[in-house]
Amino acid sequence: MKIAVLGEKTAGEARVAATPETIKKFIGKGAEVAVESGAGLRSGYADEDYRSAGATIAGSVAEAAGDADLILCVRRPESADGLRRGAAVVAIMDPYGHEEALKALAAAGLSTFALELVPRITRAQVMDVLSSQANLAGYQAVIEAAALFGRAMPMMMTAAGTVPAARVFVMGAGVAGLQAVATARRLGAVVSATDVRPAAKEQVASLGAKFIAVEDEEFKAAETAGGYAKEMSAEYRAKQAALVAEHIAKQDIVITTALIPGRPAPRLVSGEMVASMRPGSVIVDLAVERGGNVEGVVPDQVADVGGVRIMGYVNMPARIAASASALLARNIYAFVEPMIDPATKALKINRDDEIVAATLLTHDGAVVHPRFAEKPAGEGGQG
Repeated sequence: MKIAVLGEKTAGEARVAATPETIKKFIGKGAEVAVESGAGLRSGYADEDYRSAGATIAGSVAEAAGDADLILCVRRPESADGLRRGAAVVAIMDPYGHEEALKALAAAGLSTFALELVPRITRAQVMDVLSSQANLAGYQAVIEAAALFGRAMPMMMTAAGTVPAARVFVMGAGVAGLQAVATARRLGAVVSATDVRPAAKEQVASLGAKFIAVEDEEFKAAETAGGYAKEMSAEYRAKQAALVAEHIAKQDIVITTALIPGRPAPRLVSGEMVASMRPGSVIVDLAVERGGNVEGVVPDQVADVGGVRIMGYVNMPARIAASASALLARNIYAFVEPMIDPATKALKINRDDEIVAATLLTHDGAVVHPRFAEKPAGEGGQG
C-alpha cells in the first residue's frame, strides 16, 4: 500500500495529517509513504524528519499522490487534480453545505472518509478528531484571551496593593469548554460556565467553576443520545439569555463554544450583552466557522466593539499546530490501521463496519453516505 501525505493549501491551516511518529507506524504495517515537501513545516516537522522516519519526499501533489492508494489530509482536498482514481482520502471533510464538492470527489473516483463523522462509541474514542482538536482549541482560546486581556489573570497581593483575579465565563461545556474552564482555573481566574446539558453541571463543578443555567424541565432533557446539546426552544433561550445578560456584564473574559453539527451556530451573546461589558474585556468565539455565537464577531479578526475585543479565529487548533498535529495524526492512524489487511498489507474497506459506514462519504463514483446522497424522486429532501 502506498500512502501520500499532502500539505494543506487552505490559508491559515498549519496542521499536518501525519507526523514522523505515525509515519513509522504506517511503515511498520508494510506501507510505503510519500510526503509532499514542506507539508509539516508549520507544525515543526522538516522534510528531513520525515525522511528519517522512512518516508520519501515528493515535490508536488501529483508526485506524492499520483500512485497512492491512501491520501491523508487535514482538510478536504480542494481539487482532485493529481489524485489517483480509486484512491481513498481520509480528512476532516466538512461535508455539511458542501454537497457539490462531494459530488466532484465522487466523480473523480475517490473513496472519501470524513473523520468528524466518527461515531461516539468506545472503540472509536482514539479516532475522535473532534475531541482532540476541541480540547486544544479550548486551551488555546484561554491563552489567546489572556494575551489580549490587559490585566493579570490570577489575584496578586503586593506591597502596592491587590490585583483582583480575572473573571472568565465559558459558554458551552463540551470538550472545548471544559478545557477552557480547566485552563482558566490553572491561570488563577475566577471561572463560571454554562451549558444546556444537565450532565455539564457536575463536570463544571468538578473543575472548580460555578455553573450558570436556567434549570427547568427543558434543561433536564436537553441532551441527545450521542452526547450533543439539543437545540433549545425560543422560550428557553429567552430565559437563559436574561440570566446570561445579567452575569456577562460582570465578566472580563467570555469564551463561547456552542456548535450544533451541520447547523448554524446559536447566537448566545447579543450586541446589548457586548455593550454591557467593561472596556478592555475580551470575548473569544470558537463557533465562528458556523456563523459565530457572538454578535459582531468577524472571521479571523479581532473586532473592537466599544472597547470590547471580540476574537473570531476560525481555526483555533491551527494556532497550536505542533500539538494539534501530533494528536490529529494519532487519530488518523487509529482510524486507518483497522482497514489495513494484515495478510496483504493492502487497504481493505469493509462497508459493514460501523465506523466505515458512519464516515464513508463517496465510493465507486457516487456519494454513498445517506445523510448527503441525493434522494430518489418521491423520497423528499436530504436527511
